[in-house]
Amino acid sequence: MWIIYAALSAVFAGLVSVLAKCGMDGISSTAATAVRTCAVLVMAWAIVIFRHEAGSLAVLSKKGWLFLILSGICTGISWLCYFKAVKLGPVSQVAAIDKLSIVFTMIFSFLILKEHADIMTVLGCILIVLGTLVMIL
Repeated sequence: MWIIYAALSAVFAGLVSVLAKCGMDGISSTAATAVRTCAVLVMAWAIVIFRHEAGSLAVLSKKGWLFLILSGICTGISWLCYFKAVKLGPVSQVAAIDKLSIVFTMIFSFLILKEHADIMTVLGCILIVLGTLVMIL
């Protein structure tokens, strides 16, 4: 089931860039990010409320709060940078560079989460970097 969610994530993430570029006429990338963030906030809380999941917040530890807040800050910084790049550059190249996040995610998961790095994963990371270079040069 996780593969279906991952694939849907990829499809909707692909739409983000194109829809954002279409919607940023006449406004700053920061204002566009703020509008988008409000939409995400409303949608996320609507789903939590609809699914009756707000009670799960009561069991969230201080460590959990800290890491979720840090993750949110990183998301915000990422979105601000991404929307500025989309505003200034070609979406196809911005998206290609942005997908280097896969490589950074893998590196961080190996270092922080102690996940296993096998030869195929390392080779995949190298190919992603090479593919990104091919797409932007």
